[in-house]
Amino acid sequence: MTTSDGGTDTGRHEDTGGVTTLRIAQSPEADALLGRSPLAALVGMLLDQQVPMEWAFTGPYTLAERMGSDDLDAGRIAAYDPDAFTELFTAKPALHRYPASMAQRVQQLCQFLVAEYGGDASAVWRDAATGGELLKRLNALPGFGKQKAQIFLALLGKRFGVRPTGWREAAGAYGEAGSHRSVADITGPESLAEVRAYKQDAKAAAKAAAKAAKGSGAAKRTGGSSAEK
Repeated sequence: MTTSDGGTDTGRHEDTGGVTTLRIAQSPEADALLGRSPLAALVGMLLDQQVPMEWAFTGPYTLAERMGSDDLDAGRIAAYDPDAFTELFTAKPALHRYPASMAQRVQQLCQFLVAEYGGDASAVWRDAATGGELLKRLNALPGFGKQKAQIFLALLGKRFGVRPTGWREAAGAYGEAGSHRSVADITGPESLAEVRAYKQDAKAAAKAAAKAAKGSGAAKRTGGSSAEK
């Protein structure tokens, strides 16, 4: 079932029939796994940094294949020999631009899920009463800073029907309806291109701002030196 991003606060988690149709990885098999596996969605979000979004969210499917399974299991990953698990990431084609580092992060995430949630990824959000509470839980996950936690919260609300009271506010700008800021807004190739364009523009703006700040600082230092002479 496809879930639009037009949902409002319900104070509860809406029934989406157990399966959500996603178009993030742009691969039917990989997207199907993301839609039915809470852990795969979490791992995909964890991998979504410094690589194209499609590459990151195809990672859980490729990892499951390499582990000889049709899904990911937190308990199995948590107990996996670290060196052998790293090899699953570094084998060609690599699962990430930084495969060894991300293998360690994925294993740490699964170890945390086993320790805190009995290995059940969906338990992270299943009984969260408010968006603020859910954001706090997501932010506590290894590898999830505030921005990543907000993006995943928006993904849960817009695509999975997980909409505790205040979820949009807790997700910040990523929770806005009709936006094209993150993976939470991807419904197909067209919206993927819009999200990518937004990210590129934001990166360019940040780079320009940093350059301007650096130039301003240099000018002040130069001016100060001249005045002292």
